[in-house]
Amino acid sequence: MTQKVDKIIVGLDIGSTKICIVVARKDDYGKIEILGMGKATSDGVTRGVVTNIDKTVVAIRKAKKEAEEQSGINIRIVNVGIAGQHIRSFSQHGSITRPDGTKEISVADVNRLTDDMYKVMNEPGTDIIHVMAQDYTIDGEINIKEPIGMLGVKLEADFHIITAATGSLGNIKKCLDKVDLVIDNIILEPIASGMSVLSEEERKYGVVLVDIGGGTTDIAIFHENIIRHTAVIPFGGAVITSDIQQGCMVMDSQAELLKVRYGKAIAEAADPNEIVSIPSLNNRAPKEISVTNLSKIIEARIGEIIEEVHKEILRSKYSTKLLGGIVVTGGGSMLAGINDLFALMTGMDIRTGIPTEHLNKNNINAVKHPSYATPVGLVMAGFFAIDYRNEQAHSDKDTQHQNKLPKKATEEDNKIPEKQEEKPTSFFQKVIDRTKKLLMDDFKDDENKKNY
Repeated sequence: MTQKVDKIIVGLDIGSTKICIVVARKDDYGKIEILGMGKATSDGVTRGVVTNIDKTVVAIRKAKKEAEEQSGINIRIVNVGIAGQHIRSFSQHGSITRPDGTKEISVADVNRLTDDMYKVMNEPGTDIIHVMAQDYTIDGEINIKEPIGMLGVKLEADFHIITAATGSLGNIKKCLDKVDLVIDNIILEPIASGMSVLSEEERKYGVVLVDIGGGTTDIAIFHENIIRHTAVIPFGGAVITSDIQQGCMVMDSQAELLKVRYGKAIAEAADPNEIVSIPSLNNRAPKEISVTNLSKIIEARIGEIIEEVHKEILRSKYSTKLLGGIVVTGGGSMLAGINDLFALMTGMDIRTGIPTEHLNKNNINAVKHPSYATPVGLVMAGFFAIDYRNEQAHSDKDTQHQNKLPKKATEEDNKIPEKQEEKPTSFFQKVIDRTKKLLMDDFKDDENKKNY
């Protein structure tokens, strides 16, 4: 018999190496309690993109079943992460003219300016998933962080806009439809990871989040609690394994084991006399692998990833404003010596990001690992949205974004309260704003979604 619990949030990470579902609630102290977790090998996802729907559906169904059995929750609604080399971002300037400059700028004014950004021209075959204001300008007065309540006629802002391939979004939705899951929000994965591993001080004073996954390396740069720059490098831990497999002429499983157990990001740190014996096929003599040579292969590829990360930091124009340095997370962050190589090549402070700060003491130990930064972050994003909506329930009544969940979805065991009117002042609220409208527009004419 399953238990009925309000305010249950589920995060679904559709990664290149694993599918992971985390079910959580908040305890009496505001800490996140993991009720259950399910995971499965991801055979249908390549570099963050669903390439085989049937295999992905099988993996999601397996992870969902395991998470439901552990948590006792009927999973229905999920926050889904999205990544992949199809993710693009660009900057856009927008402005509106208000009819009466003697009246205070309202939530509705800010929302109208933001809404205009969803109408800008973007590449064919892409959808805008996130629009994030950087700084506002009112009647020529620049660098205004919070325009609501101020007076002025012309309201302007610079926006960071993130897009995803329409086909990739559609494939994710199709997979979830086949396992009877409803999408609450689609969130860029490095943003979710940042929720779970970054401190408020790091986001304020500037930090680079580097999430090294199996198929991609995702980058998000924060400053003054605003996401300033995002990028996706189209390779991650899986390409290192492939390099080892080809360079050492071993099987894929052996290459992964060599990387995890013996590999080092800096070849000089390896013992030149250390040799690993690997079984060969058909009773042939075992293959002997030099740990130094193995580490040289790893260092070459990790060095390439770090070079690309450094280029993005310089391209962001925030390289001199990052007091928090670099936080490396994801499964690839556990490679021995990787932080030392990052520090050597970038000259910045480095630490490993583990999603434990907001978890209570009774959590499943398996999620206390960098590879679970994204699913834990997706859960945190859901709680953030609920708390934010509750706090702003009595805000400006002119706000036009109701973004209510359909009645059918709120009747499920996995409950998410109806969204209230929102005040777009939080950096994360700007991230999730309008995501649900995009999803509902796509589902509107789909006969399979009548019960959504």
